[in-house]
Amino acid sequence: MPENNNPDALLEVIHLTKYFPIEEGFLRKQVGAVKAVDDVSLYINEGETFGLVGESGCGKTTLGRCIVRAIDSTSGSIYLKLDTGERLDLSRMTNKELREVRKHFHMIFQDPYGSLDPRMTILDIVGEPIRNNNLATGDEVIEMVKSLLNDVGLEIKHLNRYPHAFSGGQRQRIGIARSLAPRPSLIVCDEPVSALDVSIQAQILNLLEELQEQYNLTYLFIAHDLAVVEHIADRIGVMYVGKLVEMASTADLYSQPLHPYTEALLSAVPSTNPDVKMERIILPGEIADPSSTPTGCYFHPRCPYAQELCAEETPQWKEVAPEHYVACHYAEELELKGVELQY
Repeated sequence: MPENNNPDALLEVIHLTKYFPIEEGFLRKQVGAVKAVDDVSLYINEGETFGLVGESGCGKTTLGRCIVRAIDSTSGSIYLKLDTGERLDLSRMTNKELREVRKHFHMIFQDPYGSLDPRMTILDIVGEPIRNNNLATGDEVIEMVKSLLNDVGLEIKHLNRYPHAFSGGQRQRIGIARSLAPRPSLIVCDEPVSALDVSIQAQILNLLEELQEQYNLTYLFIAHDLAVVEHIADRIGVMYVGKLVEMASTADLYSQPLHPYTEALLSAVPSTNPDVKMERIILPGEIADPSSTPTGCYFHPRCPYAQELCAEETPQWKEVAPEHYVACHYAEELELKGVELQY
């Protein structure tokens, strides 16, 4: 995807990398690097939900943290479009400059308990971003917090309680209320339901969809459960060992996958139709080591369709069909199996 290919997108990530150095010896000499995010380009349009999937350790969370500048990227650009139409490159901003624009984006974390300060009341937790961004003072903060708690399905009587007094689902609702407090346009959801019971997961997903419409939100939804992503995402990106290997609309990705790794992931999605029997694709070997990546295509040691070229050359990121991107030498030749959408 070329630079500035989508200037109208709310978020555009261009050639983003994040390498963690491997150091040895007394002088801490760098002897290698873990390629957590490796040359990723994607875009998210205003008002949509972009799902990001892949195996554990593929770099999904690291990418999300780079986007909200919780950690600094090694290289690349992160463009965020403001309501005024101005495009800001978050990757180039200093900490002082970031403080002025952080209200435009926020993050919902995977662990609803670990992300909440146990020494702060719910009023303090949700009210903190309101005060820090100078959105209100005094009693106005309390009224805004009450309104936010109501929007996420919590009662006013919970205002002065501490996080330990709540269930996992309620704690995640508190985290969602905190993310909504500064009125952001973009929220990065880092596996927000994976730590919750299945019955609670559906409630939180429905809540996120309701809030998206109410607050005109845009989501980057990170998950490893393809059934969950199918339910909530408009478009999906698939990551493998730090690289984005495929990106398309949810309907196209599920029905017509173009990358063998996507096909393997989809084969594990359970069907609600008893007449549909999907043959599970068991990939050989283990996921590649991001500190010692294979030559050519990172997926070739496990790919059932790999040929000699796959081990020699890195596949280019290309648009094979309208809005359907893939990084595979033989994407246009393979006939891969998809699945029926459940929703």
